[in-house]
Amino acid sequence: MKKALFTLGFAAISAIVLAGGIVTNTNQSASFIRMPAQDATLGIEAVYYNPAGISFLRDGFHLSVNNQYIKQTRTIGNSYLPANTKEFVGGVTAPLFPSLYGVYKKNKLAFALSVNPIGGGGSAAFEDGLPSLENQPATLPRSLTAAGVTTTKYSMDVDFQAKSIIWGVQGTAAYQVNDQLSVAVGLRYLSISNSYNGYLKNIQINPNFPAAGFTGNMVKATDFFTAFSAYLSNLSTVLAGTGTSLQPIINAGGGGVLLSNGTAAGLTAAQISQLQGTITSLGGSPANMTIAQAKAFFDGASASYAANATAMTNNANGTKDKELDAKQTGSGFVPIIGVNFKVSDQVNIGLKYEHRASMNVVNKTTKDDVNLFPDGAETPNDMPSMLAAGISVQATDNLKLHGGYHMYLDRQADYGKKVGGSFVENKVVIDKNLWEAAGGLEYTLFDKFVLSLGYLRTQTGVNSMYQSDQSHSLSTNSLGGGIKYIHNDKLSINLGGMNTWYIQDFKTAAVPFGTSKEYYQETYNRSASVIALGIEYSF
Repeated sequence: MKKALFTLGFAAISAIVLAGGIVTNTNQSASFIRMPAQDATLGIEAVYYNPAGISFLRDGFHLSVNNQYIKQTRTIGNSYLPANTKEFVGGVTAPLFPSLYGVYKKNKLAFALSVNPIGGGGSAAFEDGLPSLENQPATLPRSLTAAGVTTTKYSMDVDFQAKSIIWGVQGTAAYQVNDQLSVAVGLRYLSISNSYNGYLKNIQINPNFPAAGFTGNMVKATDFFTAFSAYLSNLSTVLAGTGTSLQPIINAGGGGVLLSNGTAAGLTAAQISQLQGTITSLGGSPANMTIAQAKAFFDGASASYAANATAMTNNANGTKDKELDAKQTGSGFVPIIGVNFKVSDQVNIGLKYEHRASMNVVNKTTKDDVNLFPDGAETPNDMPSMLAAGISVQATDNLKLHGGYHMYLDRQADYGKKVGGSFVENKVVIDKNLWEAAGGLEYTLFDKFVLSLGYLRTQTGVNSMYQSDQSHSLSTNSLGGGIKYIHNDKLSINLGGMNTWYIQDFKTAAVPFGTSKEYYQETYNRSASVIALGIEYSF
């Protein structure tokens, strides 16, 4: 056993995203949940999806209040054979996911204000930990056994929770140039709040090493390593003393005498036998060893045991209870432009571009035993540029068709990703920008009910360096449906549900073991569902 076995740590969990980019939410209304191709809408939800479209609302005030109840399950597979846990399941919930819109329209001008959870919006809880927390303690039994300390079991207490929310407050102005064309500009203020809380406690093992007082019972790993360090340190001291005891003989010119003939240099037969026995027990061969060589052997063994004692002290520190309590805050601005082209009463096209928000988050850390969130340190946390385009077609008096496309310019942003402990640019961990394509239809019954159905495909572009058990991006297929009830020309109610299926991904990861690494496979999967209710009122 020549080095410390490991050092444990936590990392940040990526926040909930149901629909949208890697860090951006686009599920911003109940209308979207029941039919996700909203990019050419001329309803009040156009404040977010098609800002230039709000100038086609009728004159007056328009209000919309929406909430979504989101549940997501994250499943992370762990193929590392020594690990006790092979599957980690984390629950993500967002019981409150509100979107608020207000518009005032007069003649050709419209002004809007909105409040949305543009990113994040949920809490992730992994009560059984993660592979990155489990697999290093899992190496302890084999590492100790290989070092001559028979060990067969380990256990630990772990919990990790992360919360994230990026609120967006947006002001928008739209102008209807003519009956076909309208334009819009907007500015969104972003406020980021992340929190990370967790612990890794009570790591236990069952070492069998009676010489140091351990007989195979479960004990705290840090207690064993502390005691074992003292045991090795004592051996080092004893061996150093043995070597020192031979120095006077060497000084007197007896260093070249064979140890087996040590009586000629002043050693007794009992001393020679004891020295030879010790050398043999330490793996040496005293047969042709001189007294000087014997001293060098004992000095080397002493240094080796001292180094091992230091390594065990490091292991004692590495297996101590660890806690994390950290928060991050930041803010930024997103300029937005939009264009709407009403080709005819049957066909409408909407375009929107959101600029990149270059932001940092600042740590406010109460407890950080793993030195991952230094108090006051800053980390990049950009919101990427986004381009959206949509079309709606009134196919018949009752049937309306919708299509939409979103491109997130992830590679040009900075998400604060690390590779090998160092920050890297997004283009290192992202090969292609994430995109979404949506389609849907609405069918009106009795002028009161609008039945809707829609599909959304999300295609991520990250590479394996981006993926980890703490933060990963997966491609998805989402299906939404619902109904809009039109009570009168002032009041409408939207009710929708959506289910998202994630496409599983995997990565080959490594665990340090001795002077090498052992490789295993992590798999990443999720499932998510949402129900949403929205109320629209005009006056």
